[in-house]
Amino acid sequence: MDLFRERNLAFNIYFLISVMILSFASAVFAVETEEIDKNSDKAISKKFDAGNNNPVIIEADSLEYDSVQNVYYAKGKVKIFYTRAALFADEAELDKKNNVAKAQGNAFLKMGEDNLRGEKILYNIENETGTAYKANAFYARNNFHVRGNKIEKTGVNTYFIEQPAATTCDGDNPDWQLTGRDMKVTIEGYGSMRNACFRIKGVPFLYSPYIIFPAKTKRQTGLLFPHMAYSKHKDGFDIELPLFWTISNQMDATFYQRYLEKRGFKEGAEFRYYIGNKSVGTFYGDFIEDTKHVTEKTDKATSRNWQEIHKRWSYYLNHQTNFDSQFYLRTDIIKVSDKWYFRDFSSHNYYLDNYSKTEENDFKNISFKGDKSLHYLESTARLYKGWSNYNVTGLVNYTEDFTAVNNDQILQRYPKIFLTGIKQPFLNTPLYYELTGEYDYLYREEGDKGHFVDLSPSISMPLNIYNYIKITPQFTFKETFWNGDDNETGSRKRNKNKDKDKTGDRTLYNASVSLGSQLSRIFDLNMDSWEKLRHEIKPEIIYSYVPHVSSDSVPDYYLPVSSPFIKPVPALSGDALMEQNAVAWMLTNTFTVRVKDDAGTYSYLEFFRLKLFQAYDIHEAHRDVEKNDPERKPFSDIGIEFDFNPHKYVSLRMRDKYNFYDGWKQNSYDLHIRDWRGDSLSIGYRNVEDYIEEINLGLKAAITGNIYSTFVWKRNLLNSRKIENSVGLVYHRQCWGIGFDYTETDDDTRFLFKVSLTGFNKLGVQ
Repeated sequence: MDLFRERNLAFNIYFLISVMILSFASAVFAVETEEIDKNSDKAISKKFDAGNNNPVIIEADSLEYDSVQNVYYAKGKVKIFYTRAALFADEAELDKKNNVAKAQGNAFLKMGEDNLRGEKILYNIENETGTAYKANAFYARNNFHVRGNKIEKTGVNTYFIEQPAATTCDGDNPDWQLTGRDMKVTIEGYGSMRNACFRIKGVPFLYSPYIIFPAKTKRQTGLLFPHMAYSKHKDGFDIELPLFWTISNQMDATFYQRYLEKRGFKEGAEFRYYIGNKSVGTFYGDFIEDTKHVTEKTDKATSRNWQEIHKRWSYYLNHQTNFDSQFYLRTDIIKVSDKWYFRDFSSHNYYLDNYSKTEENDFKNISFKGDKSLHYLESTARLYKGWSNYNVTGLVNYTEDFTAVNNDQILQRYPKIFLTGIKQPFLNTPLYYELTGEYDYLYREEGDKGHFVDLSPSISMPLNIYNYIKITPQFTFKETFWNGDDNETGSRKRNKNKDKDKTGDRTLYNASVSLGSQLSRIFDLNMDSWEKLRHEIKPEIIYSYVPHVSSDSVPDYYLPVSSPFIKPVPALSGDALMEQNAVAWMLTNTFTVRVKDDAGTYSYLEFFRLKLFQAYDIHEAHRDVEKNDPERKPFSDIGIEFDFNPHKYVSLRMRDKYNFYDGWKQNSYDLHIRDWRGDSLSIGYRNVEDYIEEINLGLKAAITGNIYSTFVWKRNLLNSRKIENSVGLVYHRQCWGIGFDYTETDDDTRFLFKVSLTGFNKLGVQ
């Protein structure tokens, strides 16, 4: 496998031209495999075999053969179709004696979306050389155009271009292009250009009498585009120069040399690899002796007074080995030197550059945003093995909490082994069984730690009543064993003999029954592109009972939320060690339309969804209330989930929690509006009681077809703190763009000037 990292676009054009000319020669050369009808003066179509079952079809107004000169001729609307290419010309001929193929008169060679156009194309089949005159080549992948008075293939891997001009702009008068007197290129080697000039609308802008560049179809060792930034308060001038090293087809490395004016030199290195066809991974690490003096008085956990040099670092390891489709090993390990790392390097770091919400790229798997809002890091190493009805996962987990005063008090799993048996029929009965089993060793430097084992088999019997109602009684048995490994384990115990209480067990059961239904009806709409509407209602009621069992002997390190004991219903979530006698209800309303587009293709749009859920605690409702006891509050929060997408340009998302006794507990609203011009408006509001209240506003306005402005306003209303204010202006064309951003945060001010050329990496000065 190739770890291709694109470095230069020019070599793609030369490789394209080589393949095009070879395809043309193969197509024309195949003509001699059939006898030609010399007497026909009408359009002729012939099918030939070029070898290896590659068919060739040639069409022309006339096909002739000169037996004296040993030359084949095709004239008048010549079309030659080959497996990977198609050639069009006014006329084409093959000189079999000299092995020279020639197409002329509006010669046009097409391969997929790529093409080569010229007045005349010559190719010597024997020595694999050829020339295209007044030629234009187009490479669709990067919308790359290159032209030359003469594009000559001088050897198997060598080319010469006379009066070259290259650009990613469309049109006869491109906004920018790179031109020169002549260019020499060796594929898998280097190229050179004399009198190289970067032109803007034909006007010379930058000039060099001679340049050398890599022309390799494989990864090439060399310098990458630099990062250049300016930060008023945090870093000062910030310059990073990456060096890429091609180790082999399955390994590469990048070295990051970074200078921060107010902090010092930061060294970083990334190593990427494939091992055979089963293993892939990335390792990254960096180090800096930070000279910046920092004094911050926030809270006990995050305050600091740095008046001397601090050694700061981070490292990251992502590795996966797939032994087979049901057996893999994966590590996601990330560690930083201190809790302020991402606060200080929030504007630019390796983790932000490689953040991805998906795992489509094997080498871009950072699952978190490494900025100053990051509150914790979680590292895992897991081994998974699956079978048809069971799977086992072995996991080691380490959490670094940046909000904690002392991370030594945070529980870590060293390790966790989890067994799952999916729901499956029990013999030939109407019963179904499932199983979960878990072993954990919960460890921390300070506080209780120890082992525990959970076993939770479950049996259920789904019943359908007239296909309208489904009733599922379920019984789950839970047995827990624990064993503490230090003398602090008995800190919560009431038994005077702590040594005896270091080891214990607990037996629980959960009896539940769920009743649900699914009602739907389809309506004819015939409203614009909306043809049919489906309304679905899904009511569900769940009753759950867990008997009271004393918690006096349970150690501190046992976390009940880590074990999936109670059915994971939002309204019934809670402490599995506590008794439970509760009923929960859920109601989901969904409207889905069938949409027919202009091409007659159908699609489905869920434009309305409303889900409500709540629990009622029967035990709490009957609790004896004595003097000074809190009042009974049997009703849980009402959960509200609302999604509304009435149009492709409008979407609204709401996630709320409301308490009958105390009012709103949580609010989350996201509204997105956009139009056909490219204008967009985003409004977001987040409110979690006594934790966060934040409002975010984003606006993009298309001033003209080529100019748009941006505005971002983010504020924490809970403490009246500015999160981010940003304004920007961008001018963009088909193949380039220019713009600037001005951004203020609570601790910095940044200026960003951006220049982009389509097909090349973006450059910016911040």
